[in-house]
Amino acid sequence: MPAPLYTARIPVRWGDQDALGHVNNTVYLRYVEQARIEFLESLADEGWPGAPDTGPILAAAELQFKRPIHYPATVVVQVFSAGPGRTSFPLDSVLSVEGDEDTVYADVKATLVWVDSRTGRPTPLPDVIRDALSA
Repeated sequence: MPAPLYTARIPVRWGDQDALGHVNNTVYLRYVEQARIEFLESLADEGWPGAPDTGPILAAAELQFKRPIHYPATVVVQVFSAGPGRTSFPLDSVLSVEGDEDTVYADVKATLVWVDSRTGRPTPLPDVIRDALSA
């Protein structure tokens, strides 16, 4: 497996659990969202791409649950990409738990599209995004 583009560490909150005592299924996508935002923000050091009126939207996401996550824990989200398209890019995430990083608890395949918010239409990816995904 290639090296991740970004790794996020997110503490599980007590309120992330459901009545069965494990992290609620919807929260997994929140963890991935947080890692995705952190990854994109990490590119700010190179200059946040585009104008304030362009940015990514989540076009699709597929989540495969492998094992339940329990409180207390720190979720480790590794972010990967197969490379950019013209206006879209895949971001795959693997979730594990700190101290058990070799075990996959869930994986998510997502597609993001760079959009001009004024028109609602896809627009070409900024170079900083394209370069980061191609690295």
